[in-house]
Amino acid sequence: MTIRSLTVLLGVAIAAGVLAAQAPVQEVTIDATAAPHPFPHFWEQTFGSGRAILALRDGYLKDLADVHDQAGMRYVRFHAILHDEVGVYDEDDKGNPVYNFTCVDQIYDGLLERGVRPFVEISFMPRKLAAKEAIHPFWYKQNVSPPKDYGRWDALMRAFAQHLVDRYGIDEVAQWYFEVWNEPNIDFWAGDPKQTTYFALYDHTARALKSVSPRLRVGGPATAAAHWVPEFLSHAKEQQVPVAFVSTHGYADDSVEDMFGTKEDIPMHDRVCRAIAKVHGEIEASAFPRLPLMWTEWNVPSYGDLNARDNWYVGPALARDISQCDGNVSMMSYWTFDDVFEEGGVKSTPFDGGFGLIAPGRIKKPSFYDFALLHRLGNVRLANAADNVLVTRRGDGTLVVAAWNLVEMDMLQGSPLTLHLNFKGTSAQAKVSIERVDGSHGNPMTLYKSMGSPRYPTMKQVAALNEASALPPPEKSVLKDARLKLSLPVNGLALIEITDLK
Repeated sequence: MTIRSLTVLLGVAIAAGVLAAQAPVQEVTIDATAAPHPFPHFWEQTFGSGRAILALRDGYLKDLADVHDQAGMRYVRFHAILHDEVGVYDEDDKGNPVYNFTCVDQIYDGLLERGVRPFVEISFMPRKLAAKEAIHPFWYKQNVSPPKDYGRWDALMRAFAQHLVDRYGIDEVAQWYFEVWNEPNIDFWAGDPKQTTYFALYDHTARALKSVSPRLRVGGPATAAAHWVPEFLSHAKEQQVPVAFVSTHGYADDSVEDMFGTKEDIPMHDRVCRAIAKVHGEIEASAFPRLPLMWTEWNVPSYGDLNARDNWYVGPALARDISQCDGNVSMMSYWTFDDVFEEGGVKSTPFDGGFGLIAPGRIKKPSFYDFALLHRLGNVRLANAADNVLVTRRGDGTLVVAAWNLVEMDMLQGSPLTLHLNFKGTSAQAKVSIERVDGSHGNPMTLYKSMGSPRYPTMKQVAALNEASALPPPEKSVLKDARLKLSLPVNGLALIEITDLK
């Protein structure tokens, strides 16, 4: 080791000691009688995933079941249900359309058997129905062309919807969502001009689906970075096109200029909820002010080579988004529920910063445990001024508090945080249960690195990783004079349950 390296390490150690010694203390009052409002779990009901055909894989379905069971997942959204690999559309020797829903049935059956409904994304264009070859650069090479014949497209949409209703019943399919295309404002749509041609696609698709049953829920514009919503709603009003919900996307690492059209300095941890508030306002100002907003893709920032999405950083970033987005959105679809995902090709290592909660090989990441903890929040939120504390109540009266210490991954500094929680409206000796996700809880990475970061972990290694990262039994204690001292490491998330309140 060089003298320079020793000097750097010594400096880091000294800085860490100073930070630990100066760890801030935060006083927070939690009032169990504070003003309540309904708190539906909008962040966990829907998740994205890799393309449709992956739902035929055993690992995908096992991961799906785990996220459903532990995190509350109720819908899944994926691309490419109309991709040629699914086999939906063909033409015979005379050019007549031929439909085949065999794989569609297997895909949707597998979801429904595990308690998850489809959030159907109508995409992409079957090759024989495409107006041109417009191949997207994703590894699975989907065609993003408009249809060559809208009469044939309409007939396909009617046949698709009618088949679903015949197979599953209208009472079931009426609980699904049908979203027209994916991100037509960027390279997922080859119509020219993009907006006008997408609106034509939307009009045909929505009318064709609704002709099968007026109970089917159709929406859009499914744009990237919160674009086109006012224009889409104005178009729907002018053309009397059915629209049951508004959908768009926005990620924490989307640029401010793209998402907001400004050059403001908006931290990444504020961008998603700021964008959601913007679109919520656009809907309220439209001719359809009561339409629900479905944020059908989002995630915390990746921070490039720092691979934040494999890190316990996800927990406090997720909790902050839940806290800040509350009241402005009906559903947020985290992209994605697992890393059975091949937009850039087949995964070559378990941990590459992938979007999902479960890594290849079914290794659960900290984000899996983050969602599992936050699933246990109550369905009523109680007012609280702290921006790193979320106070809820369950139907049985249990007070459930999430607390976190968010430090952005690209910051060179950060310190543990001590919370002094002062409770009002509870017993002074109420029972306390605490669970955590941080570097020492719910984290498989320490053991994985000690194994030498194997590219292909054995089944035995995978079992050991999941055993090591599984959350331990809750920490049990009682309040002391209605107070609780809680220490949170950098990017730590804690869930606190308070029972026997009186």
